[in-house]
Amino acid sequence: MTQRSPSSHGYPRLLADVGGTNVRFALETASMRIGEVTAYKVAEHPSLEAAMRQYLGTLPPDARPRHAAIGLANPITGDHVKLTNHNWAFSIEAMREALGLATLVAINDFTSLALALPWLPAGGLAQVRGGTAVATAPRALIGPGTGLGVSGLVPAPGGGAVALAGEGGHIEAMPDTDDEWIAWRAAHAQLGRVSAERLLSGMGLSHIHASLSAETGTPLAEPLTPAQVTEGALQLGDPLCRRAFDAFCGLLGSVAADVALVLGARGGVYIGGGIVPRFVEAFRASPFNARFADKGRMGKYLADIPVFVITADYPALPGLARALADRLEGDMRHAHRS
Repeated sequence: MTQRSPSSHGYPRLLADVGGTNVRFALETASMRIGEVTAYKVAEHPSLEAAMRQYLGTLPPDARPRHAAIGLANPITGDHVKLTNHNWAFSIEAMREALGLATLVAINDFTSLALALPWLPAGGLAQVRGGTAVATAPRALIGPGTGLGVSGLVPAPGGGAVALAGEGGHIEAMPDTDDEWIAWRAAHAQLGRVSAERLLSGMGLSHIHASLSAETGTPLAEPLTPAQVTEGALQLGDPLCRRAFDAFCGLLGSVAADVALVLGARGGVYIGGGIVPRFVEAFRASPFNARFADKGRMGKYLADIPVFVITADYPALPGLARALADRLEGDMRHAHRS
């Protein structure tokens, strides 16, 4: 939401990346120049506005921003926002007014990450699948974490690009291997419809392991955490954890290829989220790559699409800066026409 009267579009600008555990704040001091990141625990603040007030209170009076952008791990469908994985809820316009901001942009976190793709440094990307990116083609983005984020960046006529805001993590998942079917059937018996997010997320990795344990006749009293599954698979050599890890990576390859086919993502596929960047080398050697190209007649189309894991710190912040710049530039054009 933006005030109708034009205001200074200068710097600094406030960027906030809101996750399920932490909210991260930074100031953009010049175009795409982002300063130090400050993180607060979500659970320690009664509201996003309270967390923003605390951060703004640490700034000198002459450095208070007038324009801000926030990325949130939920769909943004109107003025009222309720976080999916926390009890924070707010009105975008009311919070803008309460904080004395001229502009407050709220977008989905994976939309902001998609906008950031052209700005990520080469050192913040790990290529895990060979191929040649087509600069003028769409890019696909998928990321298992607390949930499963999906987006894409589509070139626009005349330059620039449009980031997609959708809920692609809730598409269907199609198992292939016996272990994937075991996990899918267990989820189906419990939940009915099984979306990709049910299996390709932190809770999904735990579910895959628990279902394999139950299938072997040794059900768990408590499911392992995602970190325990990956540690068991990659460090402790536990066979069941390894099977769960391989099933997870194989399914991710299949779903990522589906997203690439939908978008025509010859510009590359990017993997974000909080899980895969923690074990890039093991992921590169996993069933992901074979499953990515295992799409029958479309295997040849997919064969030359490169895949990158996003390893940069705070990768969504450049995308938030881009979204805010686009809003302010649009406001200026509107003001000039008026």
